Amino acid sequence: MNEFGGALREWRTRRRLSQLELALRAGTTQRHVSFMESGRSTPGRGMVVRVAESLQLPLRERNALLLAAGYAPSYPETGLGDPALRPMLDSLRRLLDGHLPYPAIVVDRFSDLVATNDAFALLTEGVAAELLEPPVNVLRVALHPRGMAPRIRNFDEWAQHVLERPRQEMARAPHERHTAMLEELAGYLPHPPRPGAEHLGFAVPMRLESRLGELRLITAITTFATAVDVTISELRLETFLPADSPTAVALGAPQ
Repeated sequence: MNEFGGALREWRTRRRLSQLELALRAGTTQRHVSFMESGRSTPGRGMVVRVAESLQLPLRERNALLLAAGYAPSYPETGLGDPALRPMLDSLRRLLDGHLPYPAIVVDRFSDLVATNDAFALLTEGVAAELLEPPVNVLRVALHPRGMAPRIRNFDEWAQHVLERPRQEMARAPHERHTAMLEELAGYLPHPPRPGAEHLGFAVPMRLESRLGELRLITAITTFATAVDVTISELRLETFLPADSPTAVALGAPQ
């Protein structure tokens, strides 16, 4: 089995698709998928792209699959400090400010902080200074004993919500940093969570103590699905919205 064939089989298995299911999605035959996985058939560039799309691979992994098949990557990866991304980052900062008075942040695929609006300071009241030194990881800030954890009244439930992030990223595109982060975050939980009577699975509001009183916040996440640059495709805009009227009033929402 060649490098491409092995990668294709691994991703197909990870996505829990049969060869026939993948073939139907990619507009080819089960026989062709089998031959590609075994190395008996060399796919054209267009077929590799179709297979990657059918597997719903992130852009970074699509590039890797193209390289494994012997083709140049299709999607550029531009550093955040590159002037070419300045217009996009300026637009993101305007989006962040547009969400005021609600806290909002932009993070990368590892949940490292890229940008925030001024209301983010409300979430980080009392957080240890070392946790806010770049690069700031928002998952660590949320669950670390010297981070937000002491102020989160429903910590057990919220912790499980936070742990879902690296778990989902591991399912989408495994990376050793996700594994390490999961191990670190799990270490901040003093005991296995015990869901209460109002347990809502992972869709739980965060109950956060603040100088404005208790805030009940839910998160909304925006991704950039049509991005053709790897870096931009991996960014997420996260907004913390009021889950009840008292929180909206406390945050100064327009009446």
